[in-house]
Amino acid sequence: MTVDPQQIAVEGAAAFVAAESLTEIHELELQYLGPQSLLSGMKASFRDLEPQERKVLGSQMNAARQQLELAAQDSRSKLESAARAAQLATERVDLTETLAKATVGHSHVITQTWERLEDVFCSMGFTVADGPEVETDWFNFEALNLPPAHPARSLWDTLYLDSSQLEGLGEEQLLLRTHTSPVQIRSMLRAVRDGSGPPIYVVCPGRVYRRDTADATHLPVFHQIEGLVIDRGITMGDLAGTIESFVKAYFGDEMTSRLRPSYFPFTEPSAEFDISAADGSWLEVGGCGMVHPNVLRAGGLDPQEWSGFAFGFGIDRLAKIRYGVEDLREFVTNDVRFLSQF
Repeated sequence: MTVDPQQIAVEGAAAFVAAESLTEIHELELQYLGPQSLLSGMKASFRDLEPQERKVLGSQMNAARQQLELAAQDSRSKLESAARAAQLATERVDLTETLAKATVGHSHVITQTWERLEDVFCSMGFTVADGPEVETDWFNFEALNLPPAHPARSLWDTLYLDSSQLEGLGEEQLLLRTHTSPVQIRSMLRAVRDGSGPPIYVVCPGRVYRRDTADATHLPVFHQIEGLVIDRGITMGDLAGTIESFVKAYFGDEMTSRLRPSYFPFTEPSAEFDISAADGSWLEVGGCGMVHPNVLRAGGLDPQEWSGFAFGFGIDRLAKIRYGVEDLREFVTNDVRFLSQF
């Protein structure tokens, strides 16, 4: 039986057009274009043909193969395009959709205030000093002109620690420091020991502890920063000027400060310092004064040669004033709605 290559091409092309899947296309390619296809089988008849007949049949076979390959390629392209369109339809992304903004964490408002204070005081020539939160009675009280029987000790509700099982302490009483003032003593002793001072210009930020009930103005764990200046010829005027420079650097040039007489065992004379409010009133910020001679002696310094001033205030309270927060407890409730404002 004589097989017509053109007839094979027409039938095959129609089959490729009717194919509904890529798998069917592959099977048709094997049927019409593979090694066992009719076109491939026709090559065996070449030996029985005259040269001119072989030339004609070969040309017809090549034309039929090209027609089938084009039909297969066209059908495959259409099916692949349809499959891709269907996939895109199911995986379609709406580029106009508004996605929720990713939240990014940031430092706590107290940490921000702490770091801002350090920056301000460092720009004024101070360095930052720190000390342990578990202190001895001597550093926390006695070295600061507060001997055991001193009535001013009642101003601090101290948390004492049971150190009876610790070796090497002797009769020394341990406690959670009630203020950062012990760092002043440590700074003086360190400067004398290693020969780095006086002069001494340090600020001492840190966490402190009191046996207080938490309310709008008190927390049992809070943060303080203190400043200490020791040099020759230091006066109360230097203290007032430092406080004023700090207030303007931290709150702005429109703010001012004032000193009011007060009492602290570790300074003499002593004062409270206030800052002006927008309504013309005054807000109490902290305490300050000239370093008491007994404190200088405890720090290994001669009060006849050296003088100095100290000041201190609550970091939490300063943040409360700066941001207009009514209740200190807001800082420790971990309410993201509140903290995200800063």
